[in-house]
Amino acid sequence: MRQQTNIIRDIDWLTIGLYMALILMGWLNIYAAVYNDQYASIFSHSQRYGKQLIWIIAAVALAVTVCVLDVRFYTSLAYPVYICCLIALAAVLVVGREVNGARSWFMIGAVQIQPSEFAKIAVSLALAKFLGNCGGRLMEFRNLVIACAVIFLPPMFIILQPDTGSCLVYLAFFIVLYREGLPPTILLFGILAAVLFILSLLMQDAQVYLVAGLVVIGFVAFWIKTRKGMACLKGFGLFVGLSGLLWTVTLLTKRKFEIHEALLGAALLLSPVFLAISFIRRLPVVRTLTLFMIGALLFTFSVDFVFDDVLSTHQRQRILVMLGMESDPLGVGYNVNQSKIAIGSGGFFGKGFLQGTQTKYDFVPEQSTDFIFCTVGEEWGFVGTSTVVILLIALLLRLLILAERQRSMFSRVYCYCVLSIFFLHVTINIGMTIGLLPVIGIPLPFFSYGGSSLWAFTILLFIMLRLDASRGEYIR
Repeated sequence: MRQQTNIIRDIDWLTIGLYMALILMGWLNIYAAVYNDQYASIFSHSQRYGKQLIWIIAAVALAVTVCVLDVRFYTSLAYPVYICCLIALAAVLVVGREVNGARSWFMIGAVQIQPSEFAKIAVSLALAKFLGNCGGRLMEFRNLVIACAVIFLPPMFIILQPDTGSCLVYLAFFIVLYREGLPPTILLFGILAAVLFILSLLMQDAQVYLVAGLVVIGFVAFWIKTRKGMACLKGFGLFVGLSGLLWTVTLLTKRKFEIHEALLGAALLLSPVFLAISFIRRLPVVRTLTLFMIGALLFTFSVDFVFDDVLSTHQRQRILVMLGMESDPLGVGYNVNQSKIAIGSGGFFGKGFLQGTQTKYDFVPEQSTDFIFCTVGEEWGFVGTSTVVILLIALLLRLLILAERQRSMFSRVYCYCVLSIFFLHVTINIGMTIGLLPVIGIPLPFFSYGGSSLWAFTILLFIMLRLDASRGEYIR
């Protein structure tokens, strides 16, 4: 087994090339997004593009430092870094600076540091350390509880800032748990829960014939499964049948809350009977059906509470606008509407560098941060956006290859954490820019303006490259 690592020889230069291409393209588009005729030089430190250059230089220095450090540094300090992260997240609630209603930043001189960005590094290291130590026995109850606690402790602090967008990023770690043995049914239930949440908001507009069709399809699928063993139809049949049932109830009454209470109470009262019968008669299908219905009813019953009492007003409005239930082109839908106009106006080849009218006249708020992708679309057109998307997909695929070739569990888990975080950021940011997802305010990796996000993504990536370069060593 090879023990000696040569960083220059063993590091993955293809990934570094993709990284450099993305940050340079991001820098040019930040320059275009906030271009000022009075400070035309791209190196002007008084403007965002000049400051971004400083962040890039610092990021490169961080990348070199990460690669020079011994690989055992990351394994031995995984837990201390995680604890320091929790302390920082708690401290920012007390002494942090409030920006746009969120207390998420430390002010260190003229530099703003957002600890929630660096928390993703800490969680990745701690989760990799824990799963490496437990030998991959994720599905043991104790191990699963601890792994979930490692993931969800930082979001508990972040939601108090409040910063819902950053909290959602931590859902990416479930992809890692799935890779390490979490049953795929858990992911399926997560997807069904999201669909059920949306249906619970939309169901009042359904037609009777559609509801009847859903109920028939659901129970026919369930019947086929029980008679012919087609397991793939089981979850689909139960879900569609239950959705149709809830849809029907909503159509029959305008008192949605009270009916849900009645359904929930009936389900809870009858569930012990069904469960007892299923155990006595050895009917696992009945047991599964009962538990699924209880869970779905509980979830649907909580939709109103989550939507009305947990989400803020602007977040609720953004979801309703995205679903087409409200139209507010001059309010909460303004950003997305202007973003789509900017991207669409670019055509195939774009308007040209520094020639974007939507960009030049500041029609799109946050255009150098969350909505940087619309600058690419307006000035570089379909060709430019395709190039950016291809580069990002190439990076994700390369990270997947690196993750799968790791020999130690610590390295593999950490690499999948990085891959999952990048995947979620790219998907959500581009999705919200083109109107497919609600606006939750997370940056596009290596493109969006900001030192904290650039540094955090750089450290995440280059720790991964450092681990990959030493994959021939014994790491735990």
